[in-house]
Amino acid sequence: MKLAFLMVGKTSETYFAEAIREYERRIKRYVPFEIIVVPDIKGAKDAVLQKQSEGELILRTLRNDDFVVLLDEHGKEYSSVDFAGRLGKLMGMPNKRCVFVIGGAYGFSNDVRNRGNEMVSLSKMTFSHQLVRVVFTEQLYRAFTILNNQPYHHE
Repeated sequence: MKLAFLMVGKTSETYFAEAIREYERRIKRYVPFEIIVVPDIKGAKDAVLQKQSEGELILRTLRNDDFVVLLDEHGKEYSSVDFAGRLGKLMGMPNKRCVFVIGGAYGFSNDVRNRGNEMVSLSKMTFSHQLVRVVFTEQLYRAFTILNNQPYHHE
């Protein structure tokens, strides 16, 4: 199975972008992995309209056979070890691609929520969208090191 990380808007801070690129490089040692960026919508009149417009871009990017995991504050929280276990199960599914999605500043439209197969929360705390990208790519990398018994994660 291939993995993808779909995000709304570019990573504007260079130090975050560099960290994401580093974890992307490391993840690719274990699995085909791509980062997909859809543009964020500028100048929308309200949050609902912005979520709908960004949602349309997200849905156009997804394939019918994708397994879609939404990164959302209302999703299930995992420890790093438990997330690695969940990722291992996802990798064994018949879908061709598992796509982890982070929405725009206002979250996901109802259509995107309905398309998602499950939701994962990184924390009950709120993080900037830029920082979440780094944290999540690091957790993906950590999960693969756990699954492959490599000395990165310590309990």
